[in-house]
Amino acid sequence: MADEKENTSVGEEERFTYVKEDVSNEKALEKGKEDYSGSDIQVLEGLEAVRKRPGMYIATTAAAGLHHLVWEIVDNSIDEALAGYCRNITVTINHDNSILVTDDGRGVPVDTVAKSGLSGVETVYTILHAGGKFGGEGGYKVSGGLHGVGASVVNALSVWMEVTVCRDGGKFFLRFENGGHPVGHLERIGDSTPEQRGTTVHFKPDPTIFTETTVYNYETIRNHMRQMAFLNGGIKIILTDLRTPEEGGRPNEDGSPRQESFQYDGGIREYVTYIDTGKVPVNPQPIYCEGAEEVTLADGETKERIYAEVALQWTDSYSQDGIYSFCNNISTKEGGTHVEGLNLALGRVLNDYARSFKLLKEDDKNFTGEDCREGLTCVISIKHPNPQYEGQTKTKLGNSEVRKIVSSIVGEDLRNWLNENPAEARSIIDKLQLASRAREAARVAREKTRKSALEITTLPGKLADCSSKDPMECELYIVEGNSAGGSAKQGRDAKTQAILPLRGKILNVEKAREDRIWANAEIGNMITAIGAGVRENFDVSKIRYNKVVIMTDADVDGDHIRILLLTFFYRFMRPLIEFGHVYIAQPPLYKIDYKGSAYYAYNDAQLEALRKNLNLKPGFAFQRYKGLGEMDYNQLWETTMDPKARKMIRITIDDAAEAEQIFTELMGEEVEPRKRYIAENAKFVQNLDI
Repeated sequence: MADEKENTSVGEEERFTYVKEDVSNEKALEKGKEDYSGSDIQVLEGLEAVRKRPGMYIATTAAAGLHHLVWEIVDNSIDEALAGYCRNITVTINHDNSILVTDDGRGVPVDTVAKSGLSGVETVYTILHAGGKFGGEGGYKVSGGLHGVGASVVNALSVWMEVTVCRDGGKFFLRFENGGHPVGHLERIGDSTPEQRGTTVHFKPDPTIFTETTVYNYETIRNHMRQMAFLNGGIKIILTDLRTPEEGGRPNEDGSPRQESFQYDGGIREYVTYIDTGKVPVNPQPIYCEGAEEVTLADGETKERIYAEVALQWTDSYSQDGIYSFCNNISTKEGGTHVEGLNLALGRVLNDYARSFKLLKEDDKNFTGEDCREGLTCVISIKHPNPQYEGQTKTKLGNSEVRKIVSSIVGEDLRNWLNENPAEARSIIDKLQLASRAREAARVAREKTRKSALEITTLPGKLADCSSKDPMECELYIVEGNSAGGSAKQGRDAKTQAILPLRGKILNVEKAREDRIWANAEIGNMITAIGAGVRENFDVSKIRYNKVVIMTDADVDGDHIRILLLTFFYRFMRPLIEFGHVYIAQPPLYKIDYKGSAYYAYNDAQLEALRKNLNLKPGFAFQRYKGLGEMDYNQLWETTMDPKARKMIRITIDDAAEAEQIFTELMGEEVEPRKRYIAENAKFVQNLDI
């Protein structure tokens, strides 16, 4: 994890005096005001710039930004749950790819906001930075989303939005059009009972803003809803997709709308178990740590209550990438002070325990952070009334007080658990000792690899490098086999395209120990060629190629090699995927020669369409490519490498926990999860964006 601090020797860290507070009534303490009203809504500034510069608010207007609109509206419902007033949320994807979100919370205030002169609904959905989430005695103690920006931003980026609120005995309605302009004012359209309370938001994204696509991906929304349900134990989220396949939907086999319900009373403990599906656990049930502490801020007066819960489970995996951190339900992908506190506690407690029971001898070195994290799956969730993030993307938590609190909470609860469960504790220490020995063997193998590389050349001999030294225009093609590698070298643009042929399948890093990984020549060649290091030392700013393109045959072996390479990048160079530098080339499957011209088809549907467009008679000859090696260098350039004509899939990670589970199921030791994954997804096979 980035910038994390490790405790590598006992006694290095300051010993905190910690009195754990009672958290049995935590939900009540987090509960917002029941008389949440217009007086709790604060107005900071207007909405003007959103449509002009949407990237400032949702990062991108591509598919990720489109889905972010859903997250923002659902976050408002989740915030109602955090405040203690919402138990059920429904999300519906409609035929026209509009989104309907309903909750049973308090309902957005409908009375007049003094500062804006408008109803609470119109204020929240038309004025930027208007809401009850800015601390103090507002409607919320903790919140996620854009802290009051979200609802108005979604409205600004929609063709239309309709808001229906049930509260105070009434049912109220307001429609917005053309990027957030209200059609009239809030109207009472009927009565409501106390059981009918809550907010319903229906919106349709603006295609003039989201020019790449306005079609929602069911899996992306499903994975996010499941994550929200895990992080907020007990809340029920129902997702329904009403669309047909032609509309972008994924209906059931009988044609009925797909619907899934997510509710996890075990919260993050169930989340850890879900992530570890297919792995063999060292401790059968996740270790659960929970606590809260009230801190006084620098002004000496303001007090804030910070709540933390952590679930940990070690498995037989060799991965060190199993820490998933959140603050107010927002994924902090880059970690931060809560992860630093976790690492401090792990190093301190595990080393103390091992030495207390003579499992570490006097002359043995302490376990490092790497040792403690190998095979560890951990979900850490923080609730903070005033979180501070490094950067606008909210991917790294910066509150310094959180480090001590998490270290103390995890330290105490983990120490107690180890003492109360000696057999499982011994199994965990055995796992750490194996990791320590493997780390030392890997260090030796790394040194040998580094020395060997320095003795021969600075770059792999198999690499046909490009002449340009500008990484932004350079591309590295990782090609299956020497035959295809030879064609690629002949057909490439030698200025910008480098070719690295692979000899067969690389090592499966999901199953192999690190000493074997470092001794593997193919893996060493890729590390050296990309030139940015590995794991915690990987620096994405030092990559030698802006695009790393996997180019393999369109067959089962080619698919396997792609998965092996993606597994390696995910485990050892994850930022390469996270920052969008990894691509999969799409070579054509078919070629038709007709009247002196060559026509290519990339799948069966395109082949049939081509036959129809060319009015070909049944039985007209065509070529089916079995592999890249069957193409000459001109064909390979024209179809797969020419930037003006090629087709490539960019690999992204929308949900790290979901990706973790997929890689484990596909590449791990357990056979049954792999069979189940293939059986469940075979009928949906397409160009997957992992």
